[in-house]
Amino acid sequence: MFSTTLFLTAAGVGLAVAAPVGPMGMLCIRRTLTEGPRAGLAIGLGIAGGDAIYGLVAALGLVSVSQFMLAYDKPLHIIAGLFLLYLGIRTMLQKVPTDNSSNNENGKLAAIGHAGALKAFASALLLTLTNPQTVIMFAALFTTLAPRGPFSSGVALTTVFGVFCGSIAWWCFLVTAVSLARHAIGHKLRVIIDRIAGLALAAFGVVEIKRAI
Repeated sequence: MFSTTLFLTAAGVGLAVAAPVGPMGMLCIRRTLTEGPRAGLAIGLGIAGGDAIYGLVAALGLVSVSQFMLAYDKPLHIIAGLFLLYLGIRTMLQKVPTDNSSNNENGKLAAIGHAGALKAFASALLLTLTNPQTVIMFAALFTTLAPRGPFSSGVALTTVFGVFCGSIAWWCFLVTAVSLARHAIGHKLRVIIDRIAGLALAAFGVVEIKRAI
């Protein structure tokens, strides 16, 4: 049975988990600035989708799946670290469009279309899934949020859906805020932000690699 209280509590937790700016937050901000809100929302959906998948694994008690992911924890961290390092270096080397090329930029945003959004979603989803310890977090979350009594599939799905909605709410807010500020940011400031984002992504990548060594 659907519980509004449980859903709202789980949504609050999902919002709190998504809000801290980490590597995925930097990636979302950077893609929104350079490619527009469609790309940013695709990144957010990918992140929330990855969290939802791990949430379902923890909620439905798929022990074999969670054990497999945790067994390959180090290789997954290495993959995630290398990918973040690649994104960071590419971001620092990539040229930021000037204000005079706004018409061309708008054309680029229009050309991204569904294929570009799907690619952004897939990359964010796969990057999120390289952190199998999320299963442990959700298992602890379900233990805390679940009402007394048997942990039914309805309770599990309500909790997962609430966390997913809370996470999506944060990414929608972040993308909207960045999109509104995007047109007011000058070219020099956008270059600085882009370089900082690239450096941060590369640093997060190095941290991920060190965690696996």
